[in-house]
Amino acid sequence: MVPHSKTARDIMTKRVITVTPDQDLLEVIGLLVKNKISGAPVVDRNGKYLGVFSEKSSISLLMDAAERGTPTNRIEAFVDTDAASVMPDTGLLSIAQMFMSTQYRRLTVLENGRVIGLISRRDVLEAAHELLAPVEPSDSGILYLSSTRDRSAAPVG
Repeated sequence: MVPHSKTARDIMTKRVITVTPDQDLLEVIGLLVKNKISGAPVVDRNGKYLGVFSEKSSISLLMDAAERGTPTNRIEAFVDTDAASVMPDTGLLSIAQMFMSTQYRRLTVLENGRVIGLISRRDVLEAAHELLAPVEPSDSGILYLSSTRDRSAAPVG
């Protein structure tokens, strides 16, 4: 099996925690910390994908509040609306290349503008490890012998 035979749909996490742009910063940070995740897709009230809110976004909002006294604690202005995403049929090698060429730690999997999954760098490593691992021969319990010698000339004894 070759590494590009898996797709985003095969390796994605299907249970995705999402947030909305009107959520409170402390609530969202609590969600990230509690679930040990570094970011979450942001969706509108109808489930349409808007972008990603990450630990980096959280720190930006906290720094802005400390320096200028941010007028809002909503995450809306700090959502990365240009965050990379992939389609369900995107191949494993293409996903790996995206992680290599960007700073992203996760990619949202979208279908018809809706979040259907999330892929982390670790998901790619696990899939590659599984595909590249040597296949252990199975013991079928059947013994098969073959000969390259003409048995009719063999001495009987």
